[in-house]
Amino acid sequence: QVQLVESGGGLVQAGGSLRLSCAASGRTFSTYGMGWFRLAPGKEREFVATINWSGSRTYYADSVKGRFTVSRDNAKKTVYLQMNSLKPEDTAVYYCAASTAGSTADSGWKYNYWGQGTQVTVSS
Repeated sequence: QVQLVESGGGLVQAGGSLRLSCAASGRTFSTYGMGWFRLAPGKEREFVATINWSGSRTYYADSVKGRFTVSRDNAKKTVYLQMNSLKPEDTAVYYCAASTAGSTADSGWKYNYWGQGTQVTVSS
């Protein structure tokens, strides 16, 4: 069983930056593929970014490419989402997720474990 706890959300002005963290429990974190998703009011859950077990592969949604960076520290059992040049449309609850498959994945159904989410609000 893996527990994921996100942190780092908050209120920021447009153009600003935030770094989200997702801390995992369990001994097998280094074998999991990790993903970030977001859910905005009135919208469906949206894929944001994903990173494979070693950190050698990443993949981003077009809406965040060039602005967001996903990374991981397996020794700290933590995955990060650095968000720069934030826009009001980035406002959402951000969730991290873990996939026992170990690879990158942009579909929510491929993930086995989910965190509780952290709110990101970007003001204009």
